[in-house]
Amino acid sequence: MAQKGEYAADPNSLETRNASLNDEDLLARLGYKQEFKRDFSRLELFGLSFTIVGVVQSIAAVLLFSIPYAGPVGMVWGWFTCCCFLVVVALAMAELGSAAPTAGGLYYWTFTFSSPKYRNLMSWLIGYVNTCAYIAGMASVDWGVATQIMAAANIGSDGVFVATIGQTYGVFAALLVMHAVTASLATKIIARLQRFYVFLNIALFVVVIIALPAATPKALHNSASYAFGHFENSSGWNGGYAFIMSFLAPAWTVAGFDTSVHISEEARNAPRAVPFAIMSATILSSILGWLVNIVLAFYMGSDLDSVIGNPIGQPMATIFFNSVGKTGTLVIWAFMIITLWMTGMDYVLGNLTSTQGLPLSGWLYNINPRTKTPVHAVIFLAVLTLLLGLLAFAGPLAISAVFTMSIVSQYVGFTTPIVARWVGGQKFVPGPFNLGILSGPVAFVASAYMIFMIIVFLFPAIPGPTEHSMNYTVVVLGGTLLLSLGYYFFPKYGGRYWFTGPLETIEHAHERSSMEKDAGSTEH
Repeated sequence: MAQKGEYAADPNSLETRNASLNDEDLLARLGYKQEFKRDFSRLELFGLSFTIVGVVQSIAAVLLFSIPYAGPVGMVWGWFTCCCFLVVVALAMAELGSAAPTAGGLYYWTFTFSSPKYRNLMSWLIGYVNTCAYIAGMASVDWGVATQIMAAANIGSDGVFVATIGQTYGVFAALLVMHAVTASLATKIIARLQRFYVFLNIALFVVVIIALPAATPKALHNSASYAFGHFENSSGWNGGYAFIMSFLAPAWTVAGFDTSVHISEEARNAPRAVPFAIMSATILSSILGWLVNIVLAFYMGSDLDSVIGNPIGQPMATIFFNSVGKTGTLVIWAFMIITLWMTGMDYVLGNLTSTQGLPLSGWLYNINPRTKTPVHAVIFLAVLTLLLGLLAFAGPLAISAVFTMSIVSQYVGFTTPIVARWVGGQKFVPGPFNLGILSGPVAFVASAYMIFMIIVFLFPAIPGPTEHSMNYTVVVLGGTLLLSLGYYFFPKYGGRYWFTGPLETIEHAHERSSMEKDAGSTEH
C-alpha cells in the first residue's frame, strides 16, 4: 500500500512488476486515486511538451535579448553549448518522471526523497517556487505574444503605429483571458489539439529555413565565417560573461521539462509516456532551434544594431521584413503569433497542478465535474500572471525579468528533488526509464549546471543597474521564498503546525505514522 516517502509497501515487488502495472494501480501505489480522465496518448503528451517549447516562435520572443550577447557566436554556439546541458537535465527529469509519474511532480518528489526531518519544509517551499516558475513562464510567453502582435501592427501600418506600454499590457491581459477560457475546457479537447499544434510548429520551422535562404537579398547574406565565428558584444559585460548570458535564449526556449509530469495523471501508460515526452521534445527542440539560429545568422545581415534597434521592435520580424517584404512577413508572423499563443496555453495547463502546494489548495484544485479541469486554479493563476506583468511599467528592461525569473524558478524546482534523491537517504525505485550506473553522473552534471545558471541569471541585464534596469527576479522570487517561509513558521497558524506534505487521496495513516517513526530512528 502506498505511503508518503516511499513508492510502495513492497518496493521490490513494484520494481519487478512495474511494467505490468496499469496507470491507476501505479497511482494508487503512490498514494492517489484516479481523478482525471486519461485522454493524453504518448504522442499527445509529446505534443504538449514540444508545443510548450515552441521552437521558432520562442526564439523570436527572446532574440531581442539574445543578439546583444555575443552576436552570431552566442546565437549558434551559445545555443549548442547550453542545449548539451539541457539534454542532461532532461535525462535526470525523465528518470524521476518515469519512477513517480504523478501530477504533484517536483512538489511530490521533493517530499518523497528528502530527509523526514526537512521534507515538509522543502516540499512547502518547492510548491511556491514551482508556482512562481509557471506564472513567470506564462507572463513571459504572453508578453512575447503581445509584443509580436504589436510588431505586426507596426509592419501593417508601415511604421505609423508604435505601441505604448499600456497598449501592450492591454493585449497581454486579453491574451491571459483567452488562455484561462481555453484551459478550462475538457482535457479531451485540449489533448486532441496537441497534434495540430505539433504540425503547425514543424510547418513554421520548415517555412523559416526555406523562406530566408530563398528570399533574402544577396546584400544581406553572411559568410560562414561570420555566421559561425563573428563575436559582437553590445551588452556592456565582458566577452566571456556575455557568451554565458547568451544561454538565456535556449534556457528559456527549451524549458518546462516537468510539464508532461504535471499532466501525467491524464496520460495513458504514464511511466513510459512521460520520459518519452521529455526526451523527444528536448532533443528535437534543441536540434531544430540550433538550425533556426544558424539560418538566422546566415541571412540577417551584418548590421546588428539596425536589427535590434528597428522600430518594429522584434529582431526576427525585422529580419523577415528585410528578406520577404511586408506581405510575406505578416503571413509568417501571423503563424508565429498563433503558435506562441499555443505555447502559453500549454504553460497554463502545466501550471494547474502546482497549486496543490498553496494555501486554499482544496478550493483552488477543485475539479469541475463537467470539464474535469480545475477552473478555480486557472482563474487564480491568470490573475497572478496579470499582476506580474505590471513589471512592464517599471521600464523596458524590467519586463525582461519575467524571462529570467521563469528559468531561475524552474531550476530551483528541478535541482531540489534531483539532489534530494541522492542526499535525502530515501530509497529510489526506478521506473521503466532508468539510467542505471549513469544516474549519479547525470544528476551531478544537471545540478551543477542549473546551480551555476541560477547565479548567472540573477545578475542584471546590463552593468550598473538602476530601478528601471535591475533584474527583478531577485525581488519577486526572493520575496516569494521569504513570504512562504514566514507563513510556514508563523506562530500558531503557520504551515509547520498543520502542513504534512502532499495530500494522499488513498489514506494509510497508521502505516505512514509507523514509517515516519522508523525513518526518524534511522536518520543520519
